[in-house]
Amino acid sequence: MSEHSSDNALPEEFPTDLVYALAGTPDLGTCFAARVTGLYQSRDGCKTWHTVYDSLGISDPLPTTSVVLAPDYDGETHRNVLSGVPGGVLRSTDGGETWFATILDSPPPAVSALAISPNFVEDGVVLAATTEDGIFRSANHGSHWARWNFGLLDLNVFCLTISPGFAEDETLFAGVESGVFRSTNGGRAWREVELSVGYEPVISLALSPTYPQDHVIFAGTESQGLLVSEDDGVTWTQSGAAVITDPVNSILLSPDFAESRAMLALLESSLWLSRDAGTTWAQVPNGPESVTAVLAPQGIARGATLLVGQMGGDVSLMALDL
Repeated sequence: MSEHSSDNALPEEFPTDLVYALAGTPDLGTCFAARVTGLYQSRDGCKTWHTVYDSLGISDPLPTTSVVLAPDYDGETHRNVLSGVPGGVLRSTDGGETWFATILDSPPPAVSALAISPNFVEDGVVLAATTEDGIFRSANHGSHWARWNFGLLDLNVFCLTISPGFAEDETLFAGVESGVFRSTNGGRAWREVELSVGYEPVISLALSPTYPQDHVIFAGTESQGLLVSEDDGVTWTQSGAAVITDPVNSILLSPDFAESRAMLALLESSLWLSRDAGTTWAQVPNGPESVTAVLAPQGIARGATLLVGQMGGDVSLMALDL
């Protein structure tokens, strides 16, 4: 991954570099990598990269833990992108050329994840998870934020996922240090979801693309593997218990999951593939080492291109060999 480099030293509390999160268009025409050293963008199929925070006028690296694109992002006419940084959320309406910063309540919290409404253009809803201060919500495209923690008994939030039918069901799930919480009113109030393994850190979540119909939820835990519920979180079972034993850092479901049953799981540093909705798993062959983030903008099918982020800050393309 080539980049425009900086001679600024990183704060001692951060590792040299790693990729926290990835976002991109299906054709890979525009890609973003959220890294310890900032937010990077590629406009040539991930061949070259450049930093995008120049307009902020800061000299030190700005660790970026999350990045999301608006559902209508096309790199030309519609170019809304948001990123999570220590203490706040940045938003750009021009594909990363200029940025507006919103500082969350003092003391500034550490933003761990962002979740954007599938109807963001119309409803403007986006949520930010923090590791100590719960969840913040914006209903005006990220311009203003408010803390929404009613019923959220655990404020250490690691991940968020939003229903593909959000316009109708207003459903979200939050993975926290003690398990999972659910909101059915757009993130204004939360209720605990009881897990089969008891209290357990949940560090990744994924909903079926047809969640409003099948009610399938996957929860990646720190020490209890991958959990799946087919009844909206009422009951849970362990998926692939024989092989999924490391922390499950990320879960990706194919857009045609209802038919193909294909999904990916990023364990501690390796990629695993299931073609039967998580019943059986196999490690993805020839995958890079020390994987920290993965994106499947073209779905999960033979020959599809994955975007893979690694420890050290490298981002590479990988053809999925099923």
